Amino acid sequence: MARIVAELGRPETPEETAARKAESSRRYRSSKTFRNLVAALLVTVAVVLVVIAAVPRGEPAPRPQPDVAALATDLSDEIGRPALSPSLPDGWRVNQATTEGQGGTEAWTMVYVRSGESGFVRVAQGLDTGEEWVAQVLGGARSTETVAIDGVDWNVYRPSDPERAGNITYALSTPAGPDQVLIYGDASPETTAIAAASVTAQIRELREAP
Repeated sequence: MARIVAELGRPETPEETAARKAESSRRYRSSKTFRNLVAALLVTVAVVLVVIAAVPRGEPAPRPQPDVAALATDLSDEIGRPALSPSLPDGWRVNQATTEGQGGTEAWTMVYVRSGESGFVRVAQGLDTGEEWVAQVLGGARSTETVAIDGVDWNVYRPSDPERAGNITYALSTPAGPDQVLIYGDASPETTAIAAASVTAQIRELREAP
């Protein structure tokens, strides 16, 4: 029996029946597609949350520190005299320890940072050199005063143009036998003095060597 169309008060024609069914199918398919899209999005979000939860958190493991003592021993054997090996208190970390060219001179250089304090300190032993090397490293800065640290007299440098001097704001230098010791960086004078005191015995040994 043909379906009565209320609005028309008569049975719908075959064409109207076909159009009604086609529109119903279209709405069903559209509804199903939307539900599938929502379901897929929910599944994707759930997978992302699981992956995020599974990823380990925390800071990356710190790089192992160079073995300054072992490297200094090897260098001492090579140059025939002590190579500096700072003995710093707890809370200090060495980021680099290597022999490098500085101002045309080979220098045994260690870079330290101190926990809870910004800035860095380099402890450098310029091999077979003197104050001229210091001036080259510090961009021509001149010493304005001296300070005694643990019985050793150091020349003090405060570069007026830190950018020209490689971001160095404070430095200490003293001769040690055939070498020149330079301790420099952008750390405070107090922190730099701690680094200087840590090599007092080795500086004296270099000065007393024949």
